[in-house]
Amino acid sequence: MQEKEQQLFESLSRMGRVIVAFSGGADSAYLAWAAHHMLGNDALAVTADSASFPESHKRDAEAFVKRFGIAHEYIETREFDNPAYTQNHPDRCFHCKDELFTRLGQVGRERGYEHILYGVNLDDLGDYRPGQNAAQQHQVAAPLADAQLTKAEIRELSRQAGLPTWDRPASACLSSRIPYGTPVTIENLKTVESGEEQMKALGFRQFRVRFHGSMVRLEVAPEEMAQALTPEMARRFTAIFKALGFQYVTLDLEGYRQGSLNEVLPIR
Repeated sequence: MQEKEQQLFESLSRMGRVIVAFSGGADSAYLAWAAHHMLGNDALAVTADSASFPESHKRDAEAFVKRFGIAHEYIETREFDNPAYTQNHPDRCFHCKDELFTRLGQVGRERGYEHILYGVNLDDLGDYRPGQNAAQQHQVAAPLADAQLTKAEIRELSRQAGLPTWDRPASACLSSRIPYGTPVTIENLKTVESGEEQMKALGFRQFRVRFHGSMVRLEVAPEEMAQALTPEMARRFTAIFKALGFQYVTLDLEGYRQGSLNEVLPIR
C-alpha cells in the first residue's frame, strides 16, 4: 500500500499544474490532498455547483480544503439544460460527467492547467459507471486507479494522513436516487435531499432515499437495520416522508447496496 502511494506521489509530481474534480468524498478528498501535497498551489480542487450536489456536501468540501490549505473553486455546471440528462436513461451519468469535464477542460485551457484528474479507484473499474466513458473521451487522468489503489487502501492511507474523510460513508450525486426513466428534476432532488438530511439527524450514517414517484424506498446499511426496524422509527420515517409528499413509505429489507438502481439493467 505504501508503495502504491509513493507511485501516486511520483506520478502527480510529474504532472505540472492540475485540476482535481473534487466532490469531498473519500476518494476525491485523498486525491486533492495528495495533489496539494506534491504540487502546492499548482493543484486546484474544483467542485461542481449543481442541484445534484447536496448543500451539506458543499459545506464538508469547504471545511476540508480550508483545513488543509488546498486551493479550491466552484464551477457552474448546466447538465439540467441537457434533455439527455434530465430524461434519466441509464447513460445519465455520462452526460453529467461530460458536462463537468467539458467545463473543467475550458478552465484548464484558459488558465494553463495541464491535466484534469478525477478520483476513480481500482474497485470502481468493474462497476457500471458511464461517467468513466466521459472521462476517457476527455482524456481525464485517474491517478488513484493507475496506482492500483483500492477503496479500502485509500481509506487507510487517508486515516494515516489524518484526513477526516477516511471513514466518510460512500456518497453519490442526488440524481442517483431517481430510477432510470423517471425524469430528474430539481424539485425531486430537493425532496430527496431533505429526506436524507432528516435521516442523518436520526443518527443514520450509510443509507439512501430512493425516489419512486408516490413511494419512497429507504435503504439502510445492514449494521444499522436494527435501528430502523422499530415501531418508533417507522413512525418517524412515515412522518418525515409523508410531509415531503410521498403516499407510501417503505424500508428495503435488502438494505443499502451501492448502485441498487442498476439491478434492473439487463447488461451492466
